[in-house]
Amino acid sequence: MITFLLSIALLIIAYFTYGKVIEKLFGIKEQRQTPAYSMEDGVDYIPMGTNRNSLIQLLNIAGVGPIFGPIMGALYGPVAFIWIVVGCVFAGAVHDYLTGMISIRNRGAHLPELAGKFLGKAMKHVVNAIAVLLLLLVGTVFVTAPAGLLYDLMNGWVALGVVTGVIFLYYIFATMLPVDKIIGKVYPILGALLVLSAIGIGGMLIVTGAPIPELTFENMHPAGDAIFPILMITIACGAISGFHATQSPIISRTMKNERNGRKVFYGMMIVEGIIAMIWAAAAMSLFHGTDLSALIASGGAGLVVSEVAFTLLGAIGGTLAVLGVIVLPITSGDTAFRSARMIIADYINVSQLKIASRLWIALPMFVISFILTTIDFTLLWRYFGVTNAAISAIALFVGAMYLAIQYKFHWVATIPATFMTMVSLTFILSAPIGFGLPMTTSYIGATIGTVVVLALFAYKIKLNREVSDFQLDETIKDAA
Repeated sequence: MITFLLSIALLIIAYFTYGKVIEKLFGIKEQRQTPAYSMEDGVDYIPMGTNRNSLIQLLNIAGVGPIFGPIMGALYGPVAFIWIVVGCVFAGAVHDYLTGMISIRNRGAHLPELAGKFLGKAMKHVVNAIAVLLLLLVGTVFVTAPAGLLYDLMNGWVALGVVTGVIFLYYIFATMLPVDKIIGKVYPILGALLVLSAIGIGGMLIVTGAPIPELTFENMHPAGDAIFPILMITIACGAISGFHATQSPIISRTMKNERNGRKVFYGMMIVEGIIAMIWAAAAMSLFHGTDLSALIASGGAGLVVSEVAFTLLGAIGGTLAVLGVIVLPITSGDTAFRSARMIIADYINVSQLKIASRLWIALPMFVISFILTTIDFTLLWRYFGVTNAAISAIALFVGAMYLAIQYKFHWVATIPATFMTMVSLTFILSAPIGFGLPMTTSYIGATIGTVVVLALFAYKIKLNREVSDFQLDETIKDAA
């Protein structure tokens, strides 16, 4: 219990300390006009309030990641707490803040465009392909996961296919309508439900004196899976997730002032970390080692969610908590498809003012996603995990380059970027879904690959600094 409470406290303290350091390092300009005003179009660029943006950002980035991931990560024991705190404070929140703020400085641009500008034009095409693939995987995972939970909650009263179809229908509307219609109106309410359900679970853990294990570095995974890199792939949301870099530009286009960035980007990542801590602690305290492993094997992380919710909160509270969990993936799935539409539109330079233009980009994505729903969820989640880690490394390198060009202390982003590069390469070299190499060989290969990436990054810093007229930020007039 002490480890759990201390971890929560550290996350909160980090928002007011390290978050402030990162904000100061970036250098906000309160007088600079944001894209919400300079490019207002009534569809994607619309000024919205800070609290509204914060809850929307939280729901956009959350998904089932900070719940399912920590539940599966709980198999490793309390060492998962360390990764959540360290990853969230020094990697995930920095990642979210820098990508969101750099996007604001560049007309609300998405990651592929930013990667092209700061890391080279070739990266724009590579990141564009990876980002769209990631978003399609996320969107699909976030169709099947909540559909299964709803189907179980209704005891099979409504056919799974019907539930899936209704979710897809909602996604189509949410993807194409202006951001202030469905997302802007419904999300703040759903965000409150999400926070309340997490508070309910966390509060009951404390009140009941749940036997949350104390800190140890022992690897308790029943199958002996390596902590590095598998734990970092398993617990992404709640620690660091490249998916967030695809979501932040949605809010970059609706934020009224740069001074709100720390609360919206860094702060909501901290909130997600706290949610991840609560669910990891619940899984560790209620189910131990092989029991948790057996439960996941029989019904997936979704079954653990139901067991935790109904055990701690009873029938009514448990139902509300499960509904709160169902909301998470749905509210990330729709913005995943929305982001994919915006990225494709930016890439092929097609205006999104007309709904017909949004429709012919969105519909093929949903057809592909429907086909992907026939693939095993676990397999999809693994591919999502490694793609997610790779995107997070690229987004951090974009942030590091932005700082390095200005001769600022870029290591706050370069170090976590290097770490996530090592995680991605080690996993893809060692995992059965990758090359399946022995771990020692994978570590050596990943180390060589990471050194090469760092060398290329250093060389690109030199080239960018030599460009005397490098336009770091897009030119926008200051607010009156």
